Amino acid sequence: MALSYKARRRLSLLVLLVGLPAYVVVAVTLVNWMDRPSILVELGIYVGLGLLWILPLRPVFLGVGQPDPDAPPQNDPQE
Repeated sequence: MALSYKARRRLSLLVLLVGLPAYVVVAVTLVNWMDRPSILVELGIYVGLGLLWILPLRPVFLGVGQPDPDAPPQNDPQE
């Protein structure tokens, strides 16, 4: 089931305002449970976790910054 443009915009806002901060807290907590790995290993873990969250959510964010494709065309006042 494809989400409408409005639904994707609302869902992306929800993910960025609620989901991403929660994901950051979980990621930091997971790394803190380990016995302080070397700085390069820790950096690799954070980079990996930083990229991992977007994989399942990529379809939600795709095209959100573009104009609504379902909206009727607007008359351009400069014409």
